[in-house]
Amino acid sequence: ADSGDPDVELPAARHPPEGLEQLLARTKFTKSELQSLYRGFKNECPSGLVDEETFTLIYSRFFPHGDASSYAHFLFDAFDADRNGALCFQDFAVGLSVLLRGTEQQKLRWTFDLYDVNKDGYVSKEDMLEIMKSIYAMMGQPAPGPSAPAQHVELFFQKMDRNGDGVVTFEEFLATCQEVRGSGGSIRILLILA
Repeated sequence: ADSGDPDVELPAARHPPEGLEQLLARTKFTKSELQSLYRGFKNECPSGLVDEETFTLIYSRFFPHGDASSYAHFLFDAFDADRNGALCFQDFAVGLSVLLRGTEQQKLRWTFDLYDVNKDGYVSKEDMLEIMKSIYAMMGQPAPGPSAPAQHVELFFQKMDRNGDGVVTFEEFLATCQEVRGSGGSIRILLILA
C-alpha cells in the first residue's frame, strides 16, 4: 500500500546467498574464506545485490587517477553470469574463484569472455578496441598517440587471429596463450599489452 508520504522509504529487497555448501562445491575457496568474502560483500552491498552503477563506484576506487567506468562495465558483464543486470554474492564468488584459483584454461576462458564485448563467441577488432580504450582511460594516462589503442589491437590480432578471418575464436586465443606460456612467455603480458 502506498502511504502517499514521499519521505517513507520501503525496505530494500534482500537477496539471500545460496547455501555455503553449494558455494564450497562451486568455488575453490575454503569455508572461512567464503565467510570473509561474504562479510565484505554485505558491507559494500547490504541488499545482497550489486547493480552496475554501484560496482563501477566500488571498482573506480582502485583507479583514482583515471576513468574506470568503461572497463568496470566490461568486468561487470563478465561477473554477471546469469545476465540479469545485478551481481549477487554467488556471481562474485564464482568469478573470483576462477580468477584467483582456476586452472589456466578457466582463467583464459574468463578473460576471453571479458574481451568478447558483444557476447557473440568471437573477439572482433571492434571488441578489442573498446577494451583497449577503456584500459587507457582507466589508467588515467593519455595514449602515447591517438592511434595507440588501435596499434595494440593490431598486435593482438597478429598474434591471435591464426586463420586471418578478422575475428579471434576461443580456440585461437587458447592455443596462442598456451604457446606463449610454453615458450616461457608471460600470458599476463600478452593479454594486457597485446
